[in-house]
Amino acid sequence: MKSLQTGYVAAAGFALAAVIQTQAQAQAQVQAQVQAQAQAPAQDTGRPVAVLPEVTVSATRSERDSMDLPVSIDSVNLRAIREDNPQVNLSESLGRVPGIAVQNRQNYAQDLQISSRGFGARSAFGVRGIRLIADGIPATMPDGQGQAASFNLSSAQRIEVLRGPFSSLYGNAAGGVVQIFTADGPVDPTYSASAVAGSFGSRKLGFQYGGQHGALNVLMDASRFETDGYRDHSAARRDQVNARLKYDLGGAGRLTLVFNALDQPEAQDPLGLTAAQVAANPRQAVANAYTFNTRKSTAQTQAGMTWEMPLSPQDTLHARAYFGDRQVTQHLGFEGAFPLLSSGGVVDLDRGYGGVGLRWSREAKVAGRAFTVNLGIDHDRMAERRRGFVNNNGITGALKRDEDNTVSNTDVYTQVEWQASRQLGLLAGVRHSRVAFDSRDYFVAGLNGDDSGAIDYVRTTPAVGAIWRFTPVLNAYANFGRGFETPTFAELAYRRNATGTLIPGLNFALKPSNSMHREIGIKALTGDLGHVNMALFRIDTKDEIVVNSSASGRTDYRNASGTQRKGLEIAWQQRYSAGFESALAWTLLDAKFSQPFTSGVPPTTVNSGNRLPGVAPNLFYGELVWRHAASGFHAGVELRHSGKVFVNDQNSESAAAYTVGNLRAGFQQRGRGWRLTEFLRIDNVSDRAYIGSVIVADNNGRYYEPAPGRAAIVGVALELTR
Repeated sequence: MKSLQTGYVAAAGFALAAVIQTQAQAQAQVQAQVQAQAQAPAQDTGRPVAVLPEVTVSATRSERDSMDLPVSIDSVNLRAIREDNPQVNLSESLGRVPGIAVQNRQNYAQDLQISSRGFGARSAFGVRGIRLIADGIPATMPDGQGQAASFNLSSAQRIEVLRGPFSSLYGNAAGGVVQIFTADGPVDPTYSASAVAGSFGSRKLGFQYGGQHGALNVLMDASRFETDGYRDHSAARRDQVNARLKYDLGGAGRLTLVFNALDQPEAQDPLGLTAAQVAANPRQAVANAYTFNTRKSTAQTQAGMTWEMPLSPQDTLHARAYFGDRQVTQHLGFEGAFPLLSSGGVVDLDRGYGGVGLRWSREAKVAGRAFTVNLGIDHDRMAERRRGFVNNNGITGALKRDEDNTVSNTDVYTQVEWQASRQLGLLAGVRHSRVAFDSRDYFVAGLNGDDSGAIDYVRTTPAVGAIWRFTPVLNAYANFGRGFETPTFAELAYRRNATGTLIPGLNFALKPSNSMHREIGIKALTGDLGHVNMALFRIDTKDEIVVNSSASGRTDYRNASGTQRKGLEIAWQQRYSAGFESALAWTLLDAKFSQPFTSGVPPTTVNSGNRLPGVAPNLFYGELVWRHAASGFHAGVELRHSGKVFVNDQNSESAAAYTVGNLRAGFQQRGRGWRLTEFLRIDNVSDRAYIGSVIVADNNGRYYEPAPGRAAIVGVALELTR
């Protein structure tokens, strides 16, 4: 690990030298602009008004320039989300955010694999360790399990990604927060249609309407995505609808209504492959996928509202309420007919969920300096009916599991921000969380006893940060705080009895993980049109929840004694003359077990110093784009790199490092009341064979999910304005 630590120092020094070299030039440009504006007064932040790019974010629950916040936060704008992308998966656009790994599993039955600073890499399906929020409405359940498939990229304005201790102020997640914001409808009524087609039978059709009608702003989007799949037995279809209505109530504030629906029926699951199977044919599906017709059907609808109500020129009340329903039926790769202790090979879930939140915010002055306080309370609840059935070669058979599960969180929090001086800004917050689990077991027969039970997890998570403004274009910051994660119901779903047999029943011996985060960083404006962020961090976690074993869709978990993460993140975006633009995101991450423990079946010792499985030690994304404004043409090249990833706690096998390049180009034509755009992209130009994601600790050794070779995508969109 010494070489990796040396790499941190060298990389940090290189980046700092580059910033120092360019920030003096940027500072001179800013000062000249300020003088030209007839000595315009400075803002409350103490930073002169700059013409260089600013990124507005909502990490502090109030819109702020990210340059002035003592946190690691990046915003992916509309162009990066939509340009030359099919707008199907977050993996298309989040690669440009350091610290974030988004792996497209080529398996729509299991969703994307998203991790932040190594949190979430263990997830067998869905997203955990990261809080997902869409237009102010949680897309993560109270137990910490979320689904990224419900994010609608075609209607998104921006995506914000927050890492570090302040993410705990949003609830049960230690890795970070990913928020998506739907765009406002245009002023004039606008209709648009789009079509995308690509390799492996992938195609998408989309329709959108937006407009301003008096005080009402509307944006509605509907799409259908279909694919035959890169691998055998991996076809899928996804229908999505997203609508947002924003109503200006004048003195009564602003009311926003959101609705979204997802229907993904019979998404095929090819299952993971062993190393030998990958070498023989990376596109194959294992025999069990055909024998038991492994697949997953998901249907979700959700509606919500947010209301911003001004109480005075300084005070605002923010309210939210939402409800939804999610139904999942999944056929796993085994029969599950063992007489007593099996929960079956078919999982059937019917979840109802909802929540309310209320927050008071006040903008004031303390000692003549800007001061903001937020005080709020959240309550969210999920009620789940979980049943299991025998999988008779793909046909649902006899009942093997039947229970009602509920989980709720009740949290209170406060967050304050104070510009203590022209140079110093302070941010602090604390959240007190109570997460309550309850399970009622109705399938009691012989040795399969009553597994009913309840447990509460209670934690208080503080976070503190400070930012120092050395110059108008160079800031430095530090923060520290605590985080925690409860087990999800999926992680509690199975336990091992005294003989070591995996049986259904909630594993209440599983503890929540507790983490301590420390971070320092710099933020700078570079050159004429650019900015760079750099962060060094260390995270120590006790009782981290790790995979104990995984087989045929059933996974059980345990607590590791201790883990440690040390890392460096660099993000740099720059515009140049002659139409060139560049973007870079680089992550170095030393994530390891800091104390030995036993794991696996049969149990074996995991040594201190072993790397956390599923976590790459380095990630790199680079992009160079050229634009010819007069013709509406642009072309770009992308480079992605991922280091070697271990697949289990023992570090006995791994997926090799890889580097792939992508090419893309687009055209745009405009006329009075219309706009036409076309694009072409080629991913993995060199046709590199590599592993896109891994299934951590699979007992059958089927750890690997291969990524596609060379793939082409073309798209066209027409926009008409009335």
